[in-house]
Amino acid sequence: MSTGGPTHAVVSPATGRPVAEYQLAQPADVDAAVSSARAALRGWSTATPAERSAVLAKLAKLADEATADLVAEEVSQTGKPVRLATEFDVPGSVDNIDFFAGAARHLEGKASGEYSGDHTSSIRREAVGVVATITPWNYPLQMAVWKVLPALAAGCSVVIKPAEITPLTTLTLARLAGEAGLPPGVFNVVTGSGADVGTTLAGHADVDMVTFTGSTPVGRRVMAAAAVHGHRTQLELGGKAPFVVFDDADLDAAIQGSVAGSLINTGQDCTAATRAIVARPLYDDFVAGVAEVMGKVVIGDPHDPDTDLGPLITLAHRAKVAGMVERAPGEGGRIVTGGVAPEGPGSFYRPTLIADVSEQSEVWRDEIFGPVLAVRSFTDDDDAIRQANDTAYGLAASAWTRDVYRAQRASREIHAGCVWINDHIPIISEMPHGGFGASGFGKDMSQYSLEEYLSIKHVMSDITGVVDKAWHRTIFTKR
Repeated sequence: MSTGGPTHAVVSPATGRPVAEYQLAQPADVDAAVSSARAALRGWSTATPAERSAVLAKLAKLADEATADLVAEEVSQTGKPVRLATEFDVPGSVDNIDFFAGAARHLEGKASGEYSGDHTSSIRREAVGVVATITPWNYPLQMAVWKVLPALAAGCSVVIKPAEITPLTTLTLARLAGEAGLPPGVFNVVTGSGADVGTTLAGHADVDMVTFTGSTPVGRRVMAAAAVHGHRTQLELGGKAPFVVFDDADLDAAIQGSVAGSLINTGQDCTAATRAIVARPLYDDFVAGVAEVMGKVVIGDPHDPDTDLGPLITLAHRAKVAGMVERAPGEGGRIVTGGVAPEGPGSFYRPTLIADVSEQSEVWRDEIFGPVLAVRSFTDDDDAIRQANDTAYGLAASAWTRDVYRAQRASREIHAGCVWINDHIPIISEMPHGGFGASGFGKDMSQYSLEEYLSIKHVMSDITGVVDKAWHRTIFTKR
């Protein structure tokens, strides 16, 4: 929605050519959207769980039927390979919608009962209210679904600001929600820039909650804006995921897994494997194996089903990634493969492996958000766990071992919201996603994320009917 902002082009990262145009929203449009959401809140929040569930189930069906359109939009605006959009982004989003259609009817809480002996206590779970959400450009459809669907299932109304460079699938999702029967005003989209519209939305006095997925620095600014009014916040921020390979690991599986885990979505994934921490006896073979597999990755047209790796989102982002890689040798790193951009249009960058990096180097400590894997060795299990936890981030990690005790230790002691064992990346709707530390707080997906959008109310009812309650003696003298 927009009242007259400038026209903005959505540009394909693969070709540099426009694929769509739309009008940027302005701060005044945020006021209108929030007002619309506030007006629609009561009707939606008081609908029965079955009524909300029916609308969301219809939305899942319509989204599934619109798979081809959603895939085309997602590939065009992000440059991600069509196989990723077809087999991961869109079906995963449809499944998530379907999950929350069911979750809308399954609110959990402590059993009603007479906990004091003189009263019956019960728990009500009520919609937080109007939710402001700001989503990133790397997974536009999935992130919109992760934020919007649990809010809708809980009975909230929503104002969402997608990244201005990738708004297309969010707009399609909103249109499909209307076709599914979602009442007007419950799901609002403002397609403006983060600097003005995002800031206005995050700090709006008449929203009740702010959710954000994106970089840690921007997330902190969002939280600061929300804190002015004391709004509840939920943040899913950056990551620097460790990929720990113990000396008993299946080396071939670890090599394959590290390449897949580091290159998914061209590395533009906050859970991507970015720090390989490898047992010294396996180190040389691991580095050689990863370089070999990376060398076979097919870079090209993201609409071609044979393409493995698409472009980075913009030329500016590619320059940032390339700059970090170029500085790595000055900090002790050794570029084994990649480290260059191929010739031709688009913002492509070759898969890159940097070995022997120091623990204080930029590529080891800072989020790169590109197809880059840095590697270090470790001496013993204590050193492996120490290196894995030596980061401000705590979103995801993986441990590769055949030893069940090592696996259990890694899952206990690595400080991350998700720890995979002998795999890296898979997610499922039934399980939560979210991190610790600089990776934010709160959960997306699963029943746990529904809790983010619900307020808990305790209702306590006297069951004695007596005038003089036992506790009154703390106030009144005996008469």
